[in-house]
Amino acid sequence: MSLFVIGDTHLSLSVNKPMDIFGGWKNYMQRLEENWRAIINKEDTVVIPGDVSWGMSLEEARADFAFLDDLPGKKILMKGNHDYWWTTKAKMDAFLEQNGFSTLTILHNNSISAEGISICGSRGWMFEQGQAHDKKIISREAGRIRASLQDAQRFGDQEKVLFLHYPPIFMEDSIPEFLEVMKEFSVKRCYYGHIHAQGCRHAFRGEWDGVQMEMISADFLGFCPKKIG
Repeated sequence: MSLFVIGDTHLSLSVNKPMDIFGGWKNYMQRLEENWRAIINKEDTVVIPGDVSWGMSLEEARADFAFLDDLPGKKILMKGNHDYWWTTKAKMDAFLEQNGFSTLTILHNNSISAEGISICGSRGWMFEQGQAHDKKIISREAGRIRASLQDAQRFGDQEKVLFLHYPPIFMEDSIPEFLEVMKEFSVKRCYYGHIHAQGCRHAFRGEWDGVQMEMISADFLGFCPKKIG
């Protein structure tokens, strides 16, 4: 049993949002499925930290959920800035159960234990370089990150690994509130997505104040889930 991660799948089976128009995204769903089936078994777990589906509602996202549910392994879904289908956890859980999507689980203000690791996370927040941070949104997201990490304490001494949609660091700027929560809960690894194309050259990858930061956007990974545990 292994743990994998891949962000920004941007599935669009029910809506007209073809990602193929962007450089590097040609036949991306076919490539994703082929790579996924080649390396992931039904006992494995895959975290998808946001921008899962272009569907504007749960009903519009149904075909994309079915696509994921048919792939091997258990999948943990998180919120990204384009997940307009996202609603309350109770409604999402009920929708997945009613449709028999038994391999899909929502991560929202909670944590999930998989492969001996406590999976924690939230959407986070993105800032424009050089502009003032939106303190209200950052405070809210820091609270959600803290809630997820606090929930993981029920799993004892398991390593807490943090997944965010937005990068907590971009170029030379960072969100100290998020980094402080990571330090508070002794987080040593953080995975994030959101960044694509030419922006990837500016993404921070490496150790920052004791936390190993890694980018896991689908196009950056060549549409192949990354094994992390």
